[in-house]
Amino acid sequence: MKVSDPDLSEARWASLLGGYRVPYDPRPALQRLEGGDSSAWDELWNELHHQGDVGEASFAAVPGLVRIRERRGVADWQTYTMIAIIELARDGSRNPAMPADLRESYEAAWGQLLHTALRDLTTAQDADVVSQLLGVIAIARGQRALGRIAIEFTEDERAAMLAGEWPP
Repeated sequence: MKVSDPDLSEARWASLLGGYRVPYDPRPALQRLEGGDSSAWDELWNELHHQGDVGEASFAAVPGLVRIRERRGVADWQTYTMIAIIELARDGSRNPAMPADLRESYEAAWGQLLHTALRDLTTAQDADVVSQLLGVIAIARGQRALGRIAIEFTEDERAAMLAGEWPP
């Protein structure tokens, strides 16, 4: 399955709001990331998600992040974490509903992301990557609380929860 960016006009891209609730067009940062500039992650983290807030630009960036993941062929924890956090933020009452013109590409991207996460899980060795993959798989299968725990907590924090020592 080929994942593509939503078909939006230039004006629509420029008017999308990011996590700070100001216009943010994620395409330039996504292009830099696709070209191998890992510093683009700093911008994407800052602009697409802010203290639990996301915007339409966050939703619009998801297909691009999935496409880049597929092209690079590397299981990157940042990709999985960013997309999972954007999806989980949809539960927040402060965040906008998914715009109709972004829904199809967003849902297609999540379908591809699930397939890719399942494939990556067979070879992943890094504990952080494994946690993020399991979180994405859980979220994609409707287990949002399980996904949130996998995404947002470290192994030590999860162990403390099980031992009844959480919160610290």
